[in-house]
Amino acid sequence: MKHTSPSRTGELSAMMRAIHQTADEEPKILADSVAPRLVNIAGSDNDEWLRPLLSHPFAKQWRAGFLIRNRYAEDCLAECVAQGLRQYVIVGAGLDTFAFRLPAWADSICVFEVDHPATQRWKRDRLAAAGIAIPPNLRFVPVDFETTSLTDALRVANFDFGERAFCSWLGVTQYLTLDAISRMFEFVVSLPRSSEIVFSFIVPPETLSGIEAEALAMAAHKSAEVGEPWLTTFRAEDLKAQLRTLGFSDVIHFAPEDTHERYLKNRRDGLLARRGEQLMRVIV
Repeated sequence: MKHTSPSRTGELSAMMRAIHQTADEEPKILADSVAPRLVNIAGSDNDEWLRPLLSHPFAKQWRAGFLIRNRYAEDCLAECVAQGLRQYVIVGAGLDTFAFRLPAWADSICVFEVDHPATQRWKRDRLAAAGIAIPPNLRFVPVDFETTSLTDALRVANFDFGERAFCSWLGVTQYLTLDAISRMFEFVVSLPRSSEIVFSFIVPPETLSGIEAEALAMAAHKSAEVGEPWLTTFRAEDLKAQLRTLGFSDVIHFAPEDTHERYLKNRRDGLLARRGEQLMRVIV
């Protein structure tokens, strides 16, 4: 992303969550009453480049992907909180709304939102315009990774490195180099035992076909147009092997078939699993 301006692709996830609240059937995959207050679907600043994505024939599957990655991360987080975890780190938070719609099971955790300073200023402006207060258990962690490490930034935010943590890293890896991705994994594996990360990754385009291959190519092109090109893709099996080599105790690939069985089975609103972006749950 440009270092003086917020991530323009960061609005898309919030838009997908907002559309879901009115366009799709109950029960919601992710109930999010905050996202519609942060975005203007009809008149977004990003309208010119977002419109083709939102109106594409693949849009429902795209939407399902955005919803499920947040829902899966939050479901995994809930399991950890039930076991005593108290720190949640959202890396590349963008317009994430978890801290503003905090479920009862999470009212005792501290949420650390990590993102570029420009993106965080943009989010704070959106929150202020919507009249949304900053909850007391939320800590903004501004990081320019060209000048500051995640470890140093979290230390300033009073993150407890002696306690385990849960991290989410959604919709980010495709924008980073392999070196930057490896540094993130090295940070996580340095955390106390039983810490976790749930993250998403884009698969190589040649592994897809049909409308999803065309849709993925368009999404990559649109991101590049606004200065946020995709740099890295992974095959799931190769990625699992790399993570095990780094020393993680468990690596769980949440495949499209798992997505369908857990979140989409018997739905009648056309939301379907996508293959182009997939999820991993990795445990220290």
